Formats: sequence, structure tokens, C-alpha cells
Amino acid sequence: MAFDLGITYMDTAHTYGAGRSETLVGRVIKSRRKEIFLASKMMERNGDAALRLFDLSLKRLQTDHVDLLHIHKLETEEELAKIEGKGGVLEALYKLREQKMARFIGITCHNFPGPLKAAIERNDFDCVQMSLNAALQGVVRYPGGYKPDPTIATSFEKVVLPVARKKNLGILAMKVLGQGHLVGEEPNKAPAEKLLRYAWSLPITATMIGMPSPDMVRQNAEWARSFTPMSELEMKEFSQRIATANKAALDRYFYCHADT
Repeated sequence: MAFDLGITYMDTAHTYGAGRSETLVGRVIKSRRKEIFLASKMMERNGDAALRLFDLSLKRLQTDHVDLLHIHKLETEEELAKIEGKGGVLEALYKLREQKMARFIGITCHNFPGPLKAAIERNDFDCVQMSLNAALQGVVRYPGGYKPDPTIATSFEKVVLPVARKKNLGILAMKVLGQGHLVGEEPNKAPAEKLLRYAWSLPITATMIGMPSPDMVRQNAEWARSFTPMSELEMKEFSQRIATANKAALDRYFYCHADT
């Protein structure tokens, strides 16, 4: 149904449901492979182990290649050093890209802009996936206009997005609804459509949106078809309101969060 509605990007990972996600995707995508841009992710940091797991992913997905393979969930500079080191997973991804088993390679991060910035500055990635939503990037109204809130200087939007644009990477936004925590009618929440409009108004390639019901798939596809960008002022006003109420809590939540 999602594919029939025009959704052409499918995001999965080796760890989602202990492989069940890739298995379910594979059952459908095998007959529609040329229509869909297929992305998966790898938590493994050792190169040889990553290659073995990638072979398993291809079997589950019933394909001979993926369009994008990510190093999943970067957290610290120390972890980045392992990823980049001899025998690390980055060497394995370079090899898979050379062999065209992964057309593009990328890296994802939930809550640590500093290490992610370093990763894309130092290495040859094609894409980056990061948490981008109105609550994680706030601004404060000053006399005469708006300025970034110094307490929100660590947001991906402020730290990583400019670097990704400079390197001309594919930019993928995730957690645009704050794992659902930002959605609601209360004064400190927002309708899902407005949160999506904010993310879609950023200079990004695509958004990763969890859709656990068919109605959500239909609704999100409809919103995407009728999307109009927010103005810069509208984005700043919305971000200032939603970030003031939610950023600290979201930072704590994503600090220990892992998709499964």
C-alpha cells in the first residue's frame, strides 16, 4: 500500500525486530525492487562481522544489493575511532560500495552532533541520517529578531546540517515527531502535520517516519503530496515554542534510545 501510494524510500535495519523487519520488507520488495530505494543499517563495528551480517541482510531482503547502507547509531568519538580504524566497519562499507553491493554508504546518529560532524568531515560518506525536528532546534526572540538559543547549540540542525550541505551529502531526517512525544493538542505539543512540515521545510532529501497503522501511511502520503514549505519566520516561531517546552526532555530520552 505504501508503495502504491508513491512512497519510494524504504528504511530498515539488521537489528529491527532481530531481522524480522528485513524479512517482511523482502517479501514485498522482491517483486518491486526497481521501484524502491532500499536502505538498511549495520550496528556491528568490526568489518569482517559486518560483512557476514550484510550477507544475511541480503538474504532476508531477497535482493543482491541495497541502495544505501548505514553505519547505525554513532555515539562517541571513541566509537568513531573504532569505526574508522583498521579492520573497522567503515573499511567494509567502502568495499561493499566498490563492489556495488551498496550503491551508497552513510552513517546515523540519534543524539550526539559532535561525533557525527567529525565523522562526515573526515570520511567519504554519501549520506547522513540524524534527528531533526522543531523541538531539537530552538531560537529565542530578541528585540529586533531571532537568534539561536545558546542552550541549544548542540542540535544537529545547527552543528551537522551545515557540514552535510557543504559536502553535498544526502540528508535524511529521523525522529521528526520526537518518537511521537511531540504530537498532541496540548500547548507544548503540535499536530503531526505541522511537525512534518517543519522537517520537510529543512534542506533535506527525505524523512524517515514510523507509521504503525495503514491510516497513518495514507495520511502521511496525502500530506506529502499537498506539502507547502514553511516560511523562515514561521519555522523560527514554531521551533521557539516547541523547543522551549520539549528539548531537554527529548535530549534525555534520545541519550539512551535505540530503535529495535
